[in-house]
Amino acid sequence: MKQSFYLGVDIGTTSTKALLYTKQGEVVTSHTINYPLHTPNPLIAEQNPDEIVDAVLGSIRETIRKSDISKDQLNFISFSSAMHSLIAVDNEGALLTNSITWADTRSAEYAKEIKENHNGHAIYLRTGTPIHAMSPLAKLVWLKAEKPVIFEKAAKFISIKEYVFYKLFDKYVVDYSIASATGLFNLQSLDWDAEALQLAGVTPKQLSEIVPTTYKMTGVKKEYQTSMGIDGNVPFIIGASDGVLSNLGVNAIDPGVVAVTIGTSGAIRTVYNEPKTDPKGRIFCYALTENHWVIGGPVNNGGIILRWLRDEFAAAEVETAKLLDIDPYDVLTKIADGVKPGSDGLIFHPYMTGERAPLWNANARGSFFGLSIHHKKQHMIRAVLEGTIYNLYTVLLALEELTGEPTRIQATGGFARSEVWRQLMADIFDKPVIVPESFESSCLGAVVLGMYATGEIDDFSIVSEMVGNTNTHQPVEETTAVYREILPIYIRLSRMLNDEYESIAAFQRKYIGEGNE
Repeated sequence: MKQSFYLGVDIGTTSTKALLYTKQGEVVTSHTINYPLHTPNPLIAEQNPDEIVDAVLGSIRETIRKSDISKDQLNFISFSSAMHSLIAVDNEGALLTNSITWADTRSAEYAKEIKENHNGHAIYLRTGTPIHAMSPLAKLVWLKAEKPVIFEKAAKFISIKEYVFYKLFDKYVVDYSIASATGLFNLQSLDWDAEALQLAGVTPKQLSEIVPTTYKMTGVKKEYQTSMGIDGNVPFIIGASDGVLSNLGVNAIDPGVVAVTIGTSGAIRTVYNEPKTDPKGRIFCYALTENHWVIGGPVNNGGIILRWLRDEFAAAEVETAKLLDIDPYDVLTKIADGVKPGSDGLIFHPYMTGERAPLWNANARGSFFGLSIHHKKQHMIRAVLEGTIYNLYTVLLALEELTGEPTRIQATGGFARSEVWRQLMADIFDKPVIVPESFESSCLGAVVLGMYATGEIDDFSIVSEMVGNTNTHQPVEETTAVYREILPIYIRLSRMLNDEYESIAAFQRKYIGEGNE
């Protein structure tokens, strides 16, 4: 009997990854294709949707080619995708805009207007998506006001995953998970929310057909069958969003288990058996399935901050890494590890792209605080790493108010490759941190969801056998004591600077401008 294989595809902010798994959760082959995030000014963060379609096709093709499996051994292809993107297309499906990503903040003032004057909190309580510039609801209101010609011409408003599936199947479908991250989807009725749609100025016909995350499609266009090297009958599972699938893929689906992910951005999430929103509006609620709801908080500023640090401050370290044939990030984290906890009183707020949880303020900006003459580059490197974890810790505090103290923390994402960052998290959170061997939790989650969708498994318990070996990091009391002193300062500062964030963002808009679009 031929062995079966399962393909998980994650359409991310900076790359698309395809991983081929065995039933035991072992990765057979993988392939990643990167693409740019276009940020001509601090407000714009867009991508070319066709580049991403090509990356999806190419990553699938290369993964299958490298594996040398036969076409009939592939059981399905299941998808994960970044949330909150918005694309306008015309009647022919032609692009009217780029993909406006979660990181785009041009709609910040419109989000504020919705929150303050248009029943925004009530809409959040029904839809689970905080009122923020990341939300397609706010993006639509902005587009209607600022780009009326495009808005009127648009036949459909869709996400990047919907665009990919439209190209593959000529059909507009959106899964519960991606829909639940739009600010337009009612969590109780599992349908579009009438008040949110009225506010956005769109009709249900301008949005995709809503389907469960287990929805299957076959009969991909022949041209793509050939280019991907697959059989036309292989099922495509629509899957869910990257965040909720990461919880599944890291085995954080039981009550009290919290998943922490740091990729380009970051998030803290836990699973509930029914929709749950926050009276204070700090926490999201997104669908995994009709019976599994992931609540938590996202941060804009994860690995994207370390990339900024590498590109703008670490030219010498990058050259050293090239000479030694090692990852530049390993050099940076090794430098950080040589600095005392607390970075000798240097605090970094990582709000380089505004911030979602816990501030929900697109105008927030990054800063170093406590900088003195004795601080050197290595202190700044460690402060950047610490500040990213401090920020996630403040989100955990908000989540604990709704769900209680976590019983276990499962960590994943690109940061998990770094032992230094993993230990930092354990020390700052003052809790044991468990890190599965597989860092690509969203792809594994997509595969487990695909197995559930095709009836191969009856529940998600199999994931505990598929995550592989784990590393556990225990907090070091002496280090944790230092962070207990500095964390209250970090938290107070972010609250005290709220008015100044508004002022500096207005200054940047005035003098940097919103042009170059």
